[in-house]
Amino acid sequence: MNLDEYRAHDATGLAQLVADKAVTAAELLALAQQRAAEVNPRLNAIVRDVPADPDRARTGPFGGAPFLIKDLSQDYAGVPTSAGSRAFMSLPATEHATVVQRWIDAGLVIFGKTNTPEFGAKGITEPDAWGPTRNPWDLQRSPGGSSGGAAAAVAAGIVPCAGASDGGGSIRIPAASCGLVGLKPGRGLIPSGPATGESMHGAAVQGVVSRTVRDTAGMLDVLAGGEPCAPFSPAVPATSFAAAVGRDPGRLRIGVRVPTAINPAPDREAFAAVETAVRVLTELGHHVEELPRAPFDDAALARDFLLTWFVYTAWELAEAKRVTGAGDDAFERDTLILAGLGRATSSVDYLDAVQRRHEHTRKLSTYFESFDLLLTPTLATPPPRIGEFDLPVALQRGADVLLKTRTAGLLRYTKIVDDMVDKNLSWVPYTQLANLTGRPAISLPLHWTADNLPLGVQFVAPLDGEALLIRLAAQLETALPWHDRVPPI
Repeated sequence: MNLDEYRAHDATGLAQLVADKAVTAAELLALAQQRAAEVNPRLNAIVRDVPADPDRARTGPFGGAPFLIKDLSQDYAGVPTSAGSRAFMSLPATEHATVVQRWIDAGLVIFGKTNTPEFGAKGITEPDAWGPTRNPWDLQRSPGGSSGGAAAAVAAGIVPCAGASDGGGSIRIPAASCGLVGLKPGRGLIPSGPATGESMHGAAVQGVVSRTVRDTAGMLDVLAGGEPCAPFSPAVPATSFAAAVGRDPGRLRIGVRVPTAINPAPDREAFAAVETAVRVLTELGHHVEELPRAPFDDAALARDFLLTWFVYTAWELAEAKRVTGAGDDAFERDTLILAGLGRATSSVDYLDAVQRRHEHTRKLSTYFESFDLLLTPTLATPPPRIGEFDLPVALQRGADVLLKTRTAGLLRYTKIVDDMVDKNLSWVPYTQLANLTGRPAISLPLHWTADNLPLGVQFVAPLDGEALLIRLAAQLETALPWHDRVPPI
């Protein structure tokens, strides 16, 4: 097998070749590492090696396929999980994360960890610890985040599928930015242990980014199901998710919404992406209807998301200091700002925001009484340029003064908060809904801009809607194929 042949297969196909003894796991690993050596110096997608053993027997559903895990939450015993932070660069994990063990049991050959922003706290991947990851479609642009390293590696053909996670869009944003499939499972379907029961009150979940729907479905089969330390036991369908690929989704009722309270005037390419999806959906016989307004209070949801994110970052920073003994100088300015805002939030206000998730969920559930799915762009603009979201120098200096004087809470009265919100959420205002309500959502690569940049569309489903999303995604993959679209790198 040569490199072009390797890149033409998804993980399911590679595993079948290994099972058929047409190729060995060692040969596939060598090809993946060859491709990484060619493109990773330009992409900075893989930031750490993991000791691989391709000669071990590979009998699982993905036996022998090369794989990468995210350098956040996806612990590999004996290897540090940096979480994109200088503070954790040299602290080895003591045990495998549950999802990592399940990938190993599925026969995947893990050989590296992918870049992520510090604590996964941004929709771009530009950590000080490792430097920025670049988008294979345009090296001057971001692959999104926080699973930006994973998405760049998959889009560039290093691996056909890679580990990812999503606390506010971190699977779907990079999938949309890199022309990939990105499914955020519903709350609790995939375990977060053994280090934690559930992350961010269940808003953050584990998963993958991939090039094909069948890989995404197969990976969901590998990962789904509870564990003894989980807060509850999820309902897993009697039939496999892989079996949903190719099944008729039926005639679906789909509502469409593009403008948002955070970004009332998205880029024309976001409208074009939805128009492409609507055209194909209509041709397939689905009923698609434009919504006059969002089926939930999107402005309130954004505020609640950010407030809880600030507080969670404050906790993560304090925990990192406790575990590592690091001081403020080990963390990025933006992380310190977010943590300062979190510490300035009262416990009552925080709990208020968490409790309001039920209001957002009820409104979305009412919407699903009339519709099967909600369709939006995944991104409101094309992927941003590297460094585009850096704070202006004047705001950096002002923030540094407040951080040094331990008065960072005062930042909430300055322009810096509005600036961070506008820049960091205005291009991705659609993804947080599924996280706060615990609903499944998927980003599909149905549109490329006039500049040949991917810009995906998102479908949000009701509870237990993963199989429905997979059925529709497979139907769209057949109607508007994307697997053969490759970036210029």
